[in-house]
Order: sequence, then structure tokens, then C-alpha cells
Amino acid sequence: MDAPLTGRERHFAEDEVIVSKTDLKGRLTYANRIFLNIADLSLKQTIGQPHSVIRHPHMPRCVFKLLWERIQSGRELFAYVMNRAVNGDHYWVLAHVTPSYGADGQISGYHSNRRVAKKSAVETVIAPLYAELRAIEENHANRKDGMNVAYAALNAKLTAKGTDYDSFIFSL
Repeated sequence: MDAPLTGRERHFAEDEVIVSKTDLKGRLTYANRIFLNIADLSLKQTIGQPHSVIRHPHMPRCVFKLLWERIQSGRELFAYVMNRAVNGDHYWVLAHVTPSYGADGQISGYHSNRRVAKKSAVETVIAPLYAELRAIEENHANRKDGMNVAYAALNAKLTAKGTDYDSFIFSL
């Protein structure tokens, strides 16, 4: 997506659920109408593309590191995520990402449902935390090093609060 960021937030209804499925590499294999509408993508523009086609550049990479570690190990994850529409608008979601399993019992892909994010949680906790994590990431010349340092900082914050990631998210 080459459109510049607009700073405008898009919204979807409380009773709507954004749904997508990917293969093991994170390439989209399914997207529901709500996904397509809010991202302003066609099905043709979506299927086969990396899920990161909607990645907002203000999302800290360390959150995706956590996500991939979890789902590749067979565990689910709930996370607040800011996504990007084709025109540069953004939208916040509370994502639930889980592995999908084949008949052989092996992970065959991933499934994500996204609901409307709790506005108070985004404004008071998540947006400031993500800005802090992004600043840590951007303070390193090597992107991977920055991501790893921010990931460690996130875990240190959780430990200092006496909580784990899941409990932190569910407390918001």
C-alpha cells in the first residue's frame, strides 16, 4: 500500500466480526466481506497476498513476534492491532488469532477473528505502550535487534506488573 497515512480512523459495527484465514506462511486464503470493506480491498487483491498487506507501520514489530511465536507453537493469542486500509486510513481491532489443524493433527494455517477494539483501552494503555515499543525498535539500526529489545522490554514491563501477556490484555 503506497498511499500516505491519513490519520483518519475507520470503524466497523460492534456486531461485525472481521475474519481471515492464512496458510502457514501468513498468505491470505480467505477474507470475509467485512475484512474487504474496511481494508478497501477486493477479493482478487487479497487472496494469496501476505496478511501484512494491512499492516500499519505504527504497529510495533515485537507484537507480531509474540503473535508468530504463539500461533506457531499451537497457542492462540488475543492482541490489540492497528491495521491500515488501502487509502492510508487506520482501524483498531481486538484480534483473536489461532492455529487451524488438518486431519493429521498438524497446524495447516491460521484463523483470525477481529472485533471492535475497546476505545478506552486503546487510548489510555495500548497506543502509549505501542508508541514506547516502536521508539525502542527505531532506536536500533538493525531492525531485528530493535524488535528483540522491544520484545524484552514488553516482557519486562509485564513481569514488573506481576502479570503475563494474556492477563494484561484481558484486564483492559
